[in-house]
Amino acid sequence: MSESLMQFKAKTAMIARLGQAAGLLGWDQQTYMPSGAATARSEQMAALGQFLHELSTSDEIGNLLAKAEAETAGMPDDSDETRMLRVARREYDKATKLPTELVAEIARHTSIGQDIWARARHADDYAAFAPALEKMLDLTRQAAECLGYKEHIYDALIDNYEPGTTTADVAAMFAELKPDLVALTKAIAESANPVDDSPVKGNFPTEQQKALTLEVIAAIGYDLTRGRQDIAEHPFCSNFSRDDVRITTRFDTKFLNQALYASMHEAGHAMYEQGSPPAYEATTLAGGASLGVHESQSRMWENQVGRSRGFCRWVAPMLKKHFPDSAAHSNPEAFYRAVNKVTPSLIRVEADEVTYNLHTMLRFELECD
Repeated sequence: MSESLMQFKAKTAMIARLGQAAGLLGWDQQTYMPSGAATARSEQMAALGQFLHELSTSDEIGNLLAKAEAETAGMPDDSDETRMLRVARREYDKATKLPTELVAEIARHTSIGQDIWARARHADDYAAFAPALEKMLDLTRQAAECLGYKEHIYDALIDNYEPGTTTADVAAMFAELKPDLVALTKAIAESANPVDDSPVKGNFPTEQQKALTLEVIAAIGYDLTRGRQDIAEHPFCSNFSRDDVRITTRFDTKFLNQALYASMHEAGHAMYEQGSPPAYEATTLAGGASLGVHESQSRMWENQVGRSRGFCRWVAPMLKKHFPDSAAHSNPEAFYRAVNKVTPSLIRVEADEVTYNLHTMLRFELECD
């Protein structure tokens, strides 16, 4: 390995680990932080965001990157070194387009906006959240303009999550899928054979749900010695290395689907991160390839596995152990039909397999507008 590449890896590994430590503050805000600390936390996130951006875009990093690229120019295109530097160049070039002040303000407002959203959600008060959302949209537009785009401002934002994908690509894919999905949803809604979802409704105490979800996600492969599950307002997965990947869920004592399938979904994300090769730790190759690939893992476990007949038969003994008085375990076929019921709703993360996709399309259209 070239001297410049070794130096570059050492410097960027330090920055990556500082970023992981900053990520812990974000996880803490959504799980255990006292509500009165929101303003202080937002300033901490702004300070860390500014510091990390300055480190990441420094002349020292830029010079080391250029030297490492020159010294490894003859390596195969698919070597780890070449791919790592290719991703690093992409990230460096994008980061240097963003003013440090804007990065800090986005970090600050993301943090305080999270607190405002959580309180507004509890109160069912959109008006209380609207100003924070409006400011976030403005900051995001500023960032997009700095990053640049060829056809549509949304291109600059999609590229952060699915490199190389454009607004036109996504619009074309959705245009092909949407008509049939809308027709399918309408046909199901008008069906004379409604699905009985009573097996997943009733009395499901939170502590028993916690025990069930932990047993299920451990059984499908989530390593709880390198992860944990906590409660948050919105289910999510956070990774601070391949050996510290944490998930959250939320519980509804009257509806079993929410926590069970959110836990499987987030465990899918987490297992993908836990499977990242140790050699990639703290490099640009660590973790998932893209958000789309990531979501393929989470929704495979949630839907292809979790809503299959085989799974519903397999989980029945666990349901009986944790909820002996519930009808959830008595008829696996009825449970299978209940967890696959299609019903239009307002909450994407609680949506069924058909309407979830329409939620995603609607969000895309709103964000483009």
